[in-house]
Amino acid sequence: MRVADLLDMPSSPHDAVAAPACAPPSLLKVARTHARDWAALLLLAAVEVGLNVIQPFHRFVGADMLTDLRYPLKSNTVPVWAVPIYAVIGPMVIFTFYFVRKRNAYDLHHAILGILFAVFITGVLTDAIKDAVGRPRPDFFWRCFPDGKAVFDKITTEVMCHGIPSVVKEGYKSFPSGHSSWSFSGLGFLSWYLAGKLTLFDRRGHIAKLCIVLMPLLIAVMIAISRVDDYWHHWQDVFAGAVLAIITTRKLYPGADEFVMFVQAWWSPLLATVNSFRFHQMRKVRLFLD
Repeated sequence: MRVADLLDMPSSPHDAVAAPACAPPSLLKVARTHARDWAALLLLAAVEVGLNVIQPFHRFVGADMLTDLRYPLKSNTVPVWAVPIYAVIGPMVIFTFYFVRKRNAYDLHHAILGILFAVFITGVLTDAIKDAVGRPRPDFFWRCFPDGKAVFDKITTEVMCHGIPSVVKEGYKSFPSGHSSWSFSGLGFLSWYLAGKLTLFDRRGHIAKLCIVLMPLLIAVMIAISRVDDYWHHWQDVFAGAVLAIITTRKLYPGADEFVMFVQAWWSPLLATVNSFRFHQMRKVRLFLD
């Protein structure tokens, strides 16, 4: 036996078998470890369905309250069926592209689970408020009286709708805007995701990264504006839906903390500069008065 063969021999029997490399976990395996999260998600989905089935609160609408509720009844610029496509499925496609490149099952699973929680939590909050508030939509008159002939109670002057029941039901669900909350929830989550992957807040000054990150939010803004243009919502409904979604998404995506730290890092020096300027201006005024 040669010396080289002796050097290649294992020092112990355990070394004779090479240790297998740790294989990355599959997506299914990662999902199994979060079975409780998926169960909670299914519960949220069931609650969301139930909130859309029940009747909302029918707020009192009198004859003298229809002045701002006579806008024409139009079809949706963005249909209801399109909301899950652009707010959920679209971002999931981007998550999948990143998975194909990095092969990180944890990243894909957590991104999908996170965006689903974001949209369903936002959806449950939105529809619960809708049903509880029962605010009439701007086109409520034509939902209630499709023939244009208004009928009111002789004593209370409350409207006595004779329109299609499902159309009238939707007429009491103006606040807040569901399109806006779902848009800012799903696309807002995508913006936070892209900000983290592109390291937007590293202060290297790449404006192209900022444009990519803000693109989903711009789409959400345009969708929210369409709700006012279609006379399905008042501007307050759209604003409230967007704020609700942003707050919910901010709590669910940890990467949003980087943005908060980024703003604080720039806001503190700016605020100190403004205060210093105001101090010197006040000092000049006092010296002039003296």
